[in-house]
Amino acid sequence: MNDNAAFPHLLAPLDLGFTSLANRTLMGSMHTGLEEEKGGFDKLAAFYEARAKGGVGLIVTGGISPNLRGRLAPLGCELSKFWHVGKHKKITSAVHKYPTKICLQLLHAGRYSYHPFSVSASKVKSPINPFTPKAMSVRQIKGTIKDFAHSAKLAQRAGYDGVEIMGSEGYLINQFSCVKVNKRTDEWGGSIENRMRLAIETIRAVRASAGDDFIIIFRLSMLDLVDGGNSWQDVVTMAKAVEAAGATLINTGIGWHEARVPTISTSVPRAAFTWITERMKKEVSVPLITTNRINTPEVAEKILSSGQADMVSMARPFLADENFVAKAAANKSDEINTCIGCNQACLDHVFKQQRASCLVNPAACYETELTFEKANTKKKIAVVGAGPAGLAFSVYAAQRGHSVEIFDRGSEIGGQFNYAKQIPGKEEFFETLRYFNKQIELLGITLHLNQQQSAEQLAAAGFDEIVLATGIVPRALDIKGIDHEKVKSYIQVLRDKEPVGKSVAIIGAGGIGFDVAEFLVEEESLTTNPEKWLQNWGVDKNYQENGGLSGKTVQEAPSREIYLLQRKSTKVGAGLGKTTGWIHRATLQKNGVKMLAGVTYDEVNDDGLVISVDGEQQTLKVDHIIICAGQESERSLYNQLEAQGINAHLIGGANVAAELDAKRAIRQAAELAAKI
Repeated sequence: MNDNAAFPHLLAPLDLGFTSLANRTLMGSMHTGLEEEKGGFDKLAAFYEARAKGGVGLIVTGGISPNLRGRLAPLGCELSKFWHVGKHKKITSAVHKYPTKICLQLLHAGRYSYHPFSVSASKVKSPINPFTPKAMSVRQIKGTIKDFAHSAKLAQRAGYDGVEIMGSEGYLINQFSCVKVNKRTDEWGGSIENRMRLAIETIRAVRASAGDDFIIIFRLSMLDLVDGGNSWQDVVTMAKAVEAAGATLINTGIGWHEARVPTISTSVPRAAFTWITERMKKEVSVPLITTNRINTPEVAEKILSSGQADMVSMARPFLADENFVAKAAANKSDEINTCIGCNQACLDHVFKQQRASCLVNPAACYETELTFEKANTKKKIAVVGAGPAGLAFSVYAAQRGHSVEIFDRGSEIGGQFNYAKQIPGKEEFFETLRYFNKQIELLGITLHLNQQQSAEQLAAAGFDEIVLATGIVPRALDIKGIDHEKVKSYIQVLRDKEPVGKSVAIIGAGGIGFDVAEFLVEEESLTTNPEKWLQNWGVDKNYQENGGLSGKTVQEAPSREIYLLQRKSTKVGAGLGKTTGWIHRATLQKNGVKMLAGVTYDEVNDDGLVISVDGEQQTLKVDHIIICAGQESERSLYNQLEAQGINAHLIGGANVAAELDAKRAIRQAAELAAKI
């Protein structure tokens, strides 16, 4: 056992026989978009090197296809030719400066390939892809197995310590293993022994190609969470065969991409799926990796010390903080920049073919472009506003050696984050504020709370630079009767905790409108109650049905009657995050929230809110009307400074008052801090 007092199980080495891992942390696979960018492999090398330097035990790269048809997109990355090896050597040589091991993930997308040459077990189209795959011939199947083995050999030549064969999340191997997609009647379909044949023969071929001293991780879908998924007995049968075929480690896969159960968003309880890995530990002896929504060393240590798994996979937490392991080892977990599971800069970007990054760490995947070297000249800087933009700027500027003072009229740091953290499912926002508070303390930043600054005060204090992160004010609406006592702003509801009646109309269905609706309908947060959360989303821990779905979700009587209204005629919630918007819509639908688009607001009166939809007027008889209809930049202080001829920098909502956008605000703050 490792003698590290803080996290002895997490930091203990893992003996794999022919090699060992420095600790039990796996940086899980994430596609970053750098794989396809010009010069992207140099940037990828810097990205992975930073995590290796930070102490992670094992890294798995983003998914790389073994052949053309398996690519995720037309220009997606593949490792199939000898001339591909050179660029991968940049990554492995950078990582191997440290004791970290690195595996290449081999991923054939199957029917998830976003191009017209996609193939699968059968001609069954995915609901999340416009392209229908062709059913693979036996010759194509055998060719694909050879391609996996060839790619593994090339990965070995490139210096990788092993490969992860992607057999979960609804990609090709998972498509073969489940009757949902596999409708074949030959030796590759029918019984589980036939359906898993592609996985098992692929592992055998990779082992034969790369030899015994090569890590093979198999990512096994232990919980498909789709109709037509495997039974628990099928999963166990496959796991035993995977072990026998020569896998070194089995990684836990949870859910297909098309599953209608959230698996990694911030509303998912921490470590919500470790129970399935624990159950599998009774069936196989190969070391098991558990995964999904594990974002602190304390959670990881508990999983390992209780014997639920042998290793813990964390992907996005290593985007958020490359020094996660080093900080844990130094017993400084309170200094970790915690992943909040928001998906906004990572998965949402990747699904839009943009480079991934991180909302709380905009330097992620920009290690060679967004850097914070020590400043040549130390400046005295005033930052007005302690929301996400002001806090991020202050921390980065102080890290560069500047003297920073923060002023905020509130009694605590956080700005709009203080509203967000109260929303059920957004409790992780507390972690970001804890991180900033700790950094303010460590960096010696002077914090002035409950202080409203004037232009005269700032001008007289002799600052070299003034940065205004004064945020936003809610936009005033021009509706007849808008001053009625029934009308409240979202700030009155979330900040001032003013009572709200049993029937409510919310004007504005952007992110804030959805947040307020969830705040009003969810009497308790299921994020802190894993058992109830699983029941609520129809996940059956007893695994009575195939795929692990119970077939029924909990439908509780709504605590309030809520109307969520928008002027636009587009689908309500269309502007929400690409990978999380459906979760918010589903949550509100379960709670009986009525969503109306194309609404004209006619009048507020004693009866409620008078609206027109498609030219028909109706009165929503509600107790309260809550305004969530956009924001305007708070620039009064900027205008005062400008009038005095004093130049100030505007960042965050004070600069652009779009939907509250912490991702843009923090990136803008970081970019200014890097050059000021």
